Amino acid sequence: MKSKNTLLIEDNPDDVNLTMRALAKSYIANTVDVATDGVEALDYLFAKGKFTGRDPGAMPQVILLDLKMPRMDGLEVLKHIRADERTRVLPVVVLTTSNEEKDKIESYHLGANSYIRKPVDFGQFVEAVKQLGLYWLVLNEAP
Repeated sequence: MKSKNTLLIEDNPDDVNLTMRALAKSYIANTVDVATDGVEALDYLFAKGKFTGRDPGAMPQVILLDLKMPRMDGLEVLKHIRADERTRVLPVVVLTTSNEEKDKIESYHLGANSYIRKPVDFGQFVEAVKQLGLYWLVLNEAP
C-alpha cells in the first residue's frame, strides 16, 4: 500500500509543534515530513541538497504550505510546484495566518487546492487539522 505522508512546509517551530500535536490528537498517524522554508521544501520534493538520495518518486499525499517564510515564501514555492511536471498535480493546502485577500486570490491563481487560515484557538486548530487530515489523507484519492 502506498504511504500517505504529508509534507508540512512551515518555518515557525511553534506552529510545527502545534500542527504535529493537532494531527496526533486527531489520531492521524501518517508520516509528516517537515521543511522549514521554501528552498528546503523544493529540495525535498526534487531530492536535492540534504535530500539527495531521497526517492524523488515518493511524493507526499498532501502538502501543507505556509505563506510567510524566509528565503522563499509560500507563493513562490507554489509557483515552482505547479511549474514542474513531477509535482504539478500534488494537492497543496495553504495553511497560514494570513487573512489578506490578495494572498487568498494569488494562492488560488497559482493552483492551491485549498486555503485555510490557522485558527488562533488550539481547539479550533485541532478541529481544522482533523478535517484536513480526514479529507486529504483518507477520503481524497490522489493521482
